[in-house]
Amino acid sequence: MDDKSKIAAARRAVLLIFLVCGIGLSSWAPMVPFAKIQLALNDADLGIVLLALGAGAILTMPVAGFLINKYGSRAIAFIAAMLIAAILPVLLLTTTPYQLAGALFVFGAGIGSIDVAMNAQAVLVQERFGRHIMSSFHGMFSVGGLIGAIGLGFLIKMGLSPNIAAITISALLVIITATQIRHLLPHSQEAKMDSSNFTIPKGPVLFLGIMCFIIFLAEGSLLDWSAVFLQFSRNFDPSWSGLGYAAFSIAMAVMRLTGDGLIHKLGPAKVVLYGTLLAGAGFLIAVLTPWAATALIGFVLVGLGAANVVPVFFTAAGRIPGIPPSIALSAVTILGYSGQLAGPALIGVIAEFTSLSVALGLVGVLLFVVAFGYKHRD
Repeated sequence: MDDKSKIAAARRAVLLIFLVCGIGLSSWAPMVPFAKIQLALNDADLGIVLLALGAGAILTMPVAGFLINKYGSRAIAFIAAMLIAAILPVLLLTTTPYQLAGALFVFGAGIGSIDVAMNAQAVLVQERFGRHIMSSFHGMFSVGGLIGAIGLGFLIKMGLSPNIAAITISALLVIITATQIRHLLPHSQEAKMDSSNFTIPKGPVLFLGIMCFIIFLAEGSLLDWSAVFLQFSRNFDPSWSGLGYAAFSIAMAVMRLTGDGLIHKLGPAKVVLYGTLLAGAGFLIAVLTPWAATALIGFVLVGLGAANVVPVFFTAAGRIPGIPPSIALSAVTILGYSGQLAGPALIGVIAEFTSLSVALGLVGVLLFVVAFGYKHRD
């Protein structure tokens, strides 16, 4: 196989690993109501348990970065994918909140690890490819979000038990990973990074990290709470409660697959301004209108608006004068993913004392803060 064919195969493999991550993570969304009912959790308790998923991802990311530097992103991507596939069915077999929290921590560790590994491969493949193709990778992650969220619900609707449906999804993840992992670029082609240059985020790095925190909080709130909101606040059938996250994911996928051209046409500042305003409006439409259809429309608007904001922020972080891109991106990524760590628990606590609609509405307000905060900075 010549170099051009190897790069083409590597690009396809990275696309499919992003798909694996998207399917694995989003398959949890329609499981949340089942776990809530099975363990008799109120919103506050569920929010605290959901904290474990984010904690697993955040705490594992630095370790994954170290292991990737030593063993390569291909090896870590394979191990993480297998871990996700193994733990996914276990999430519905737990009988206590502590067991679910433990399983979610392991699940989050797998998600965090594969996230770092697949993005490292994506950067490497993009360099070899010779032009910007990052949006297509993240678009495939969103396609995976659609498949996972709606696919598991479809399997349940077809008569499979939630446990068997989860095992079926896991088998799909194993098959995709096993057939594609060998096409990823080897460790010998990856540049080693200096892992000792840690610095406390400040200035523009801290600002971008806070902005990413809010965007990731918004995305994480739909992953963990959209199914609960639709089932308990909009009377959705449990098997279709994952449709909200699916609608969000497909909208995000469409926008990410066309994101490079959009950013080039409008410029990054306008993409952030218009995108966060649209996403914030989507949250408010979903919670302030009483109809199921408008809730789904609201989630679509969130996906359309938020899709290309994080890529803009990551690009800006990599161009901060006087700070190595690897250091800035690492700090911004960890701060951003902390939104998924703190978000579910915070929303659960607010929902317990007010309502889930109020909690999700506050996320929309925070997106408006991002819109005007970034505009003022620019």
